[in-house]
Amino acid sequence: MLTGTARTWLDSALIEAAARTPAWESYFVAAGRHCGHPHADSARTLLLRTAAADAATLTRLYHHGAAAERRAVLLALPSLVSGPEAVPLVEDALRTHDTTLIAAALGPYAATHLTPHTWRHALLKCLFTGVPVTAVAGLAERAAGDTELARMLADHAAELTAAGRPLPVDLPRVLALTATAPVEES
Repeated sequence: MLTGTARTWLDSALIEAAARTPAWESYFVAAGRHCGHPHADSARTLLLRTAAADAATLTRLYHHGAAAERRAVLLALPSLVSGPEAVPLVEDALRTHDTTLIAAALGPYAATHLTPHTWRHALLKCLFTGVPVTAVAGLAERAAGDTELARMLADHAAELTAAGRPLPVDLPRVLALTATAPVEES
């Protein structure tokens, strides 16, 4: 919960975002300094939603932003972009080694828009980098009955075991999900 000057600053920023003045983007960048790092993601995603940022704006802010701004863009995707046009942003985040970006990239937008191939590799990256699979939106639904994912996980486990390395703590859970029946849509 923001108090005092941080709340006043955010209120001003939201007015600028609602009016879609050019100044709102500078507020987006400065949110961490004014709201504090624990509240920066929430403040930034609120600004993006209030400004109704389109895919082009989100792409520009993502590519010109630091990790914190990129994370906020990824977190805001489900409420701002309904089609696949922001998938390249998710794919870019998945190529990084920044676990906060990887976790943000695998939210509801990715669950809806990533291809099965890309989603499987993203899940493996979570296991490899230590991102908890609880960050992966739609995990149970997408993993259910996925025999290719099961094969990839078994291969990964075999490689780690052969190398004398420990298995990721979440690997058995995900492997068990692949053995469940897929959810039938009605």
